[in-house]
Amino acid sequence: MAIASKLQEYMSEHGLRYDVLTHPHSHNSMETAQLARVPGNCLAKSVVLEDDDGFLMAVLPSTQHVQLGWLSKAMQRNLRLASEDELSALFADCEPGAVPPVGSAYGMRMVVDDTLAEQPEIYFEGGDHEKLIQMSSEDFMSMMEEAKHIRFGEHYWRH
Repeated sequence: MAIASKLQEYMSEHGLRYDVLTHPHSHNSMETAQLARVPGNCLAKSVVLEDDDGFLMAVLPSTQHVQLGWLSKAMQRNLRLASEDELSALFADCEPGAVPPVGSAYGMRMVVDDTLAEQPEIYFEGGDHEKLIQMSSEDFMSMMEEAKHIRFGEHYWRH
């Protein structure tokens, strides 16, 4: 599969520079970072949430997970994870589990964890499990300019 069509169109319309990296098939963001040999804190992932007001894409480093209770409180919403069926409908041009962290390309509101802005470059899924988009942090954060910017991620514990 190629880069998701809506994502590619969005990046082209906004004149964003990026490279595409190919890696072995992966099953989750931490495995993607390992197989692609990129730092996990530079790999942005998306978690799609919802409530009665609609969908919200949370964008954060792959080394973190969403503190759902804290984020719900900060956003003054009663957020929960979107279902797989909803994700398939919303991101029809993507493989399941490979949703690009660019909600604006899909008309979706976003919240971004600002720890991503501290990285020199950002990598993210392009719509499948074998390609990553690589771009400067500056270009990536320009795609996040309409997003609410707060810190809501929590590092995974490693054993």
